[in-house]
Amino acid sequence: MDASVIQGLIKPELAAVVAVCWIIGFGLKHTPKVADWMLIYGVTTVGIVFTCFSLGWNVDSVIQGILCGALAVYGNQLFKQTVQALKKEDRDG
Repeated sequence: MDASVIQGLIKPELAAVVAVCWIIGFGLKHTPKVADWMLIYGVTTVGIVFTCFSLGWNVDSVIQGILCGALAVYGNQLFKQTVQALKKEDRDG
């Protein structure tokens, strides 16, 4: 699988929605009354709503919103775990 297949899944005009989902997820993570298991639901809901307002209310928009939310969560985890691995590598040595 090459990168063009992955790039083709999410429409380019939704890059801002992915960024908003990432920011909302970060904010929810730092909200004391929001449990960690609820984050994916909040981020996905934001992705769907923003995408539907951008592209119209149809099935394709819902799927694109789910993908935007998923990419935001995946990107956050990829970044976080890479930073943790690099810190551990520096400590170990």
